[in-house]
Amino acid sequence: MSEVDLKKFFLEEVRLFENFAADKVDLIVAQSQLTTFEGNEAILETGDESKYMGILISGHAEISVTDKTGTRTVISQLAKGDVFGVMSTLTGERMSADVIAGTRCLVLLMPYDVFSTHVLSNPKAVTYLSRLLLDRMRHFSTDILNAQTGGPAKADDPYALSLHSDTPGKVLALNVGLSQIHFGIYDTRDLGSDVHGIIDTSDAASAHVKVMVGTQSRTLVRDAFPLAELFQVMQESTRLLGDAFAFHPEEVTAVGHRVVHGGSKFTSSVVITPQVIGEIEALSVFAPLHNPVNLDGIRIAMQRLPGVPHVAVFDTAFHQTLPPYAYLYGLPYELYKNEGIRRYGFHGSSHRYVSLKAAEVLKRPLGELEIVSCHLGIGASLCAIDHGRSVDTTMGMTPTDGLIMPSRSGSIDPAVMIHLMEHHGMNTEELSRLINSESGLKGISGISSDIHDIETAASEGHHRALLAHKAFCYQVRKNIGAYVAAMGGIDVLAFTGDIGETSATVRSLACQGLGYMGIKLDEEKNRNLGKMGDWAIISADDSPVTILVIANDDERLVAWETLRAIERNALIMAVREDPAEASIPIEISAHHVHLSQADVDKLFGPGHQLTPEHELSQPGQFACAEKVHLVGPKGRIANVRVLGPTRKETQVEIAMTEQFKVGIQPPIRESGDLANTPGITLEGPYGSTTIERGVICAQRHIHMTPEDAMRFHVRDKYIVRVRVEGERELIFGDVVVRVNPAYRLAMHIDTDEGNAANIRTGMLGYIEEIQSRH
Repeated sequence: MSEVDLKKFFLEEVRLFENFAADKVDLIVAQSQLTTFEGNEAILETGDESKYMGILISGHAEISVTDKTGTRTVISQLAKGDVFGVMSTLTGERMSADVIAGTRCLVLLMPYDVFSTHVLSNPKAVTYLSRLLLDRMRHFSTDILNAQTGGPAKADDPYALSLHSDTPGKVLALNVGLSQIHFGIYDTRDLGSDVHGIIDTSDAASAHVKVMVGTQSRTLVRDAFPLAELFQVMQESTRLLGDAFAFHPEEVTAVGHRVVHGGSKFTSSVVITPQVIGEIEALSVFAPLHNPVNLDGIRIAMQRLPGVPHVAVFDTAFHQTLPPYAYLYGLPYELYKNEGIRRYGFHGSSHRYVSLKAAEVLKRPLGELEIVSCHLGIGASLCAIDHGRSVDTTMGMTPTDGLIMPSRSGSIDPAVMIHLMEHHGMNTEELSRLINSESGLKGISGISSDIHDIETAASEGHHRALLAHKAFCYQVRKNIGAYVAAMGGIDVLAFTGDIGETSATVRSLACQGLGYMGIKLDEEKNRNLGKMGDWAIISADDSPVTILVIANDDERLVAWETLRAIERNALIMAVREDPAEASIPIEISAHHVHLSQADVDKLFGPGHQLTPEHELSQPGQFACAEKVHLVGPKGRIANVRVLGPTRKETQVEIAMTEQFKVGIQPPIRESGDLANTPGITLEGPYGSTTIERGVICAQRHIHMTPEDAMRFHVRDKYIVRVRVEGERELIFGDVVVRVNPAYRLAMHIDTDEGNAANIRTGMLGYIEEIQSRH
């Protein structure tokens, strides 16, 4: 955009500047910073100091928040000419949401001193910003509060990692790999009886099986078997744990399959269809050693269990938030656009689980943490997780890229491959075997791919074993530093995987010399870790960065993703089959008061009976002719409607923005949940009354009959996300489902939320996802 076009754009399309002189705009632009952001790149993030206010010149972006489960809720879409960072710039508070580029964006970042000198001195600009701030606050307040507190999730499962389901039965998680098959069997009603199994198939003559439940484990060595006999082997091995834990295929209600490569096609887990199988097959070109084996497992399981849903959980999906500058290789751009050659990243389910578990351990929102996750096992990768988003990872187009691994080479000069072809006559099959099976720790040491064999040999003075170990640890340490730089900080360093969980020496050397970054290891805690539970903290007590060891539980997250993918699919299918049947009427509920009879007497006179004026949508509810004034410490709200019939206790419902007017801060609550809420004074024509508690901002909710709940696949107290179509389509999160035979189907939001989304009563919403169950 030329200088002339830029000036014209600011004067004609940016409402903030519509009352500014051209020379003043020139001065503001000259003193501000024009910056380009790539798709998926964070422009501003939660917790950032209010240094800039931004104006979007081109592209589009989203304002969003991340809740404790890692789920991102889009608050607002930004188009060219829109202003952002207003709230934090005006209030001086840190950013309470993320601004993420959706496409390549050109942005003007206006420093605070420029903003305060030139913008705040313009009365019309201040009026515009105040209105914009109020409009954003209407929608932000509820969403941000729920995201930062985890909303109404259960206290015993605040990060929603539970596999509890209303459908009794077992969820089977399968990870069919090259040399190992991992499986997990999860009872959705008895969450303490998880069965885990590892079948080592690397020996052509025999299979080594280990099954575990709790602290109990059993091993079995048997003849090698074809994959078609997998279910038989699972039954045979789990019987060793006792009849209570034996695997019975007929009990399975869902199957989740780990699939290594989902390319750019799959950004989340999906229910498997013939089309999905075709897509996975096509992506085998990027993972020829993995996707075909994963597909073999899918086909066998679907033959054995044809009547239950099967879900593909992609290793790459978590990394779809990488910005282009992180995933592009230094190759001609056409190879990316036409052939899909780029960095995709792997171990996504493991890295996501680590981030959720780390947030749970620290009791902090995932959306404010910067985490470096180190998955060190048969495959090894690091991931930079910034505010719940993967922003960089060491593996690339295939799982061979990145760190030196037990038998994989990791990153090498690509010309090495050309050299081996030209001067050693190696073909592609030989090269593939070399970099995937004969390299890494095994290749350098000449001993083994097992880290413990190498550490034993190194302690005995074996030079190549010591060199292999140093090279491995050095690469882990180097990439930790790189990812701290990529994120601009770190809160958590986490280790997982076979090596990450069992090698104190690797963890020690990986952290060595990183104290200046705030990474301080407690060597005694680390050395004496031994057998742990789900997690352990090994950082020093004064370490600014928490260092965690987290037990790898890929299969649990596969099962977790499976349940949620099935829910999403059921809701999507319901909408497709009959959009009218799947829709929910939206109603906007203005501020109002429910009175007890005692307070009716005080406000309108002894024995006064409320006067029904018109019926409300919910049977038996009515708006009254009576109105009252609300009086708080700072101000008043006049003529607030009373709703009938009377209740046992008086309750006042106001919008979030109205709290500033009256000077109180009511919590977001369901109707009737009045514990620890503030009070207020009510004035009527006869007298006044002061309540000690009872003022709330109403939690958005849906009224349903039991028949409606069955149709929508939900139950009372479920928390759902609802998509509302219209000029400003958006998704409302943290919507409480309330089921009662006396209800009539309707979703209720307050005036702030309705104004933010330009919603009118009578518009329709659609349940997109079940967030959590109570």
